[in-house]
Order: sequence, then C-alpha cells, then structure tokens
Amino acid sequence: MFSMKRLLIFLMILSTSQLFFQNCAKRGRPTGGAKDTIPPIVISMNPPDKNLNFNTNKIKLKFDEYVLFKDIANQLVVSPPLKTLPQLTPMGASKEFILTLNDTLKPNTTYTFDFGNSITDFNEGNKLERFKYVFSTGNFIDSLTLKGTVSDALERKTDKNIVVLLYDANESFQDSIIYRKKPNYIASTLDSTAFSLNNLKAGKYLLIALKEKNSNFIFNPKSDKIGFVPHLITLPTDSSFHIPLYKEYDAFKANQPTEFKQGQLIFGFEGNPEDMKVQLLTKTPEDFKSHIGFDKKKDTLYYWHSPIRSDSLSFEVSHQNYIKKYTVKIGKAKKDSLQIGSIGSGMLHLRDPFKLTSNIPLDKIDLSNIKLFEKDTITIPFTAHISEKKDEVIFDFEKKQFTGYKLRIQPKSIIDILGNSNKNILNYQFITGQTDNYGNLTINLNNAKPSIIVELLTEAGQLVEQVFLNNKQSVEFKVLPPAKYLIRFIDDKNNNKKWDTGNYLKKIQPENIIYYPKLIEVRANWDIIETFSLL
Repeated sequence: MFSMKRLLIFLMILSTSQLFFQNCAKRGRPTGGAKDTIPPIVISMNPPDKNLNFNTNKIKLKFDEYVLFKDIANQLVVSPPLKTLPQLTPMGASKEFILTLNDTLKPNTTYTFDFGNSITDFNEGNKLERFKYVFSTGNFIDSLTLKGTVSDALERKTDKNIVVLLYDANESFQDSIIYRKKPNYIASTLDSTAFSLNNLKAGKYLLIALKEKNSNFIFNPKSDKIGFVPHLITLPTDSSFHIPLYKEYDAFKANQPTEFKQGQLIFGFEGNPEDMKVQLLTKTPEDFKSHIGFDKKKDTLYYWHSPIRSDSLSFEVSHQNYIKKYTVKIGKAKKDSLQIGSIGSGMLHLRDPFKLTSNIPLDKIDLSNIKLFEKDTITIPFTAHISEKKDEVIFDFEKKQFTGYKLRIQPKSIIDILGNSNKNILNYQFITGQTDNYGNLTINLNNAKPSIIVELLTEAGQLVEQVFLNNKQSVEFKVLPPAKYLIRFIDDKNNNKKWDTGNYLKKIQPENIIYYPKLIEVRANWDIIETFSLL
C-alpha cells in the first residue's frame, strides 16, 4: 500500500502531467492572434520631407512593410497642380517606391503631394490616411493654411471627392479664369465634407469648389457642380469658410425642332427653360389648339397642336435676349392614339384625389357621361377638372374611410387636343383607407421668415407636399401613410415659389436650403409634433 506521503507525490505528478499536456495541446491550436490594425509607417523619404531648393525629378519613399497605392489617379492631389500626374513604380506591392516627376517645377514654389487615403498595407488594408509630402524649389516653405467645409446646396447628402481650388487674385486676375486655367492651389475633401489648403503664400485669392466630371481642375458648366466664396480672401486669416455646391444652368440655346408624332413637335434646348417662349408664326384657323409641356430631365419642350392643313409650321423661339426662327416640316409622322390610365393600384389614400393620366394633352371632359358609384350602386356627386399640365383628369369628392368606389366613363367623354377620345367604356375600382391607418405631422417653427417654403419628402427624396409659409409659424401634414419622411425648408428670397440655383459670373448664390436633421417616422394613428428653429 502507498503511504500517505507517496500518495500525495503521485497525485502531484499526475496533476502536473495533465497540465503539461493541456498546455501542449493549446499551443498546437491556431488562434490567429489579434488583428493588425496599425497603418504602415514611412521610414524614409529621399529627398526628405520639407526639403528646400528641391532640384530632382525623383522622390523615393520607403515603408516599414509591404504597401499598395490604390486609386492613386483620383486620390493623389498635387498643389500647385502639375500638367501630368507623377509616375509611380512599381505598381504592385512593395516596401520601396519611386515617384517620377514629368513636369518642370516652378521656381520658389512650395509643392504639396497629398496622397489622400491611397496608401494601404498589403495584408490587412490598413490606411495611412492623408499622408503628405512637401518640398520647396526655393529657400523656404510656405506655411499658411485655409480651412472650411462644403455641402450640396440642394441635396441632403454631399458628393465625395470635391476639389477645392484657390486662384491668386493678382493684377491680371479675372473671374473667367476658372474656365481657362488651373488654380494655384488644390485640395480634396476625399470622403468627407471638410477641406484644408496648406503651405500657402500670403495674398488675395478666389476660393471655389468643384465636383468635376473630367478631373482637369477647369470649370465646365455643362457637367460640373460649382460653389464659391463671393468675395476675395486675404491670407493669412483665421476664418473658416463654408461653400454650397450647385449645378448652374447652361447658357440658353435652342435646337432645330422636329416632328415626333403627328400633332407633336420636339424642341430641344440647353439652359434654363423658365423664360423660354415658343410663338407660332404660321396663320391658323380659329379652332386651332396647342399646348406646351416641358421635360426638364431631357431638356426638351413638347409642342402639341390640333390638326392643320399645312405641310410646315414656322416658329419663333425666344429666351431673354435670345431670338431664333425655325420652320418644321409636318405630316409625315404617325398619329398617336389616346391612352387613359389610373394612378395607383386600387388603393386611394384619404389625402389624395383620384386621378386619370393621359399620354396626349387633354382638351375637355364631358361630366354628364361620367358616373361615380359608392359601393357599386349608390351614385355620388363629384367634380372633375383637367390639370394645368393637361396630362391628368382630377376627381374630387367627399371620401369615406374604408369604402369601395367605382368610376364609369362612357365613350367620347375624354377628348384630347388632337381630337381623339376614349372609344370604349372605362371602368375603375378603388378603395379608400381607414383613418386609423394614417398619421398626422405638425412642424412648429421658431423664427421662420414669410418667404420659407416647407417641403415634405419621402425617404427617397420624392416630393409629397409643398407648403408656402407666408406668415405662419406652423405647418400641418395630415393623413399621411406610415413611412419615414424628410422635411426641407427653402428660403425663397425672390418669392417665385421655387428653389433657384446660383450663378458664378453674376455672383448669385443658390437659395439656402435647410433639412430637418433627422428622418421623421410617421406611424398609424399617431399625431407627431416637432419643433425646429431656422436660425
């Protein structure tokens, strides 16, 4: 038999052996360790950073690990700008890189190479954010800084990679320089809305921001968004600047009109259509009818007209100081047939009128041949009218909640300006919602100007309702379907009932827009009250 002492020794040896084998087993299991989150480090630069009297065309960068340069064509910003981007070798992963400059550098100038977020380590993709390399071709480094933010003047979200440009306002400076020459200094917001222009000289400057399509640092009104500070900036300054971006209207220009379909002409144009006028010069009979409609997304004006015995029509197109005459051959295109449809899928919200749509501008409706039934059998009174754009018939009646309705339209009741009418009986059935399925939203405002326009938008940005504030300090949106909504406030300074964009050469800023800072969720059978200060 074991003695008590020997038993204790045996148990200690057994316990130690188990612990040893457990530790050995643990060492054999792959755990992966902690994830590498440390960005790469630049361990040498040749010539060194902030080098004076720079006189070489090659810059050597060495890192502590293998790195990649991603999207360097868009991420790298050189200020002042070069005609061509430097050449980087190698293009793949490496610890050492050479940047070859292909341009002649300006004398006595401080250059900043902002690599943005292009440098990442090879294994984990950790970014070396906003790495900059600075040198001077003279005997000192310029050290002034200019900071600020940008935003989209119209949209809730601001584009990424906005370039901010600074032009020296010297003796030969003209506002039109942004259409012709590259700036003296450049910065980029990358994926933020903030910018910082560094290593600047003292002086007076023009400050603008661009969302470019061609990335050439030259303003192209047809494709680029622009923002500007309306006065010259004197450096040094402690001020920070905010720049709203907007899309300008192009200079107005009309194109040769063409016949698209019988009774429908297309006038293409460039620029703001607001003051565009189309006057028919051809003599027409007394019963001649016409209608003009715009498709602003396609920069197109549609001219619809009733049948006429002529092989051509002559027009004068004018826009402020622009006047031009055109003649259009007609009669060769096919005639379109009238197509009537309904909006929605059988459900009519209590806040909405019932609408029918038309593919051809409408001329008149015969209400005596139209009946509206409640629960299929009970005729009820209603009114109907053609919309201002002549593309809808709008029916108004006293709606009851959760009730079925039927609309019956006899042939030849709806007539368009071409003389077409509905050939068959049209039947439409729909049902209204219940009051408990909707919510109400009230916006109480502090310090609101009479010129404010309040717009209710869907989460996707589609307009639901527009209210002109006048002298009110409260807005109600009633019987809203449950959803998330945006609220937009427009300072309509010129009281033309719409938002106006800016104009750089005229030094007109876009009208100010403020978004309510959060989405508002409207729930069924809820009354939501929000308070907001516009100061």
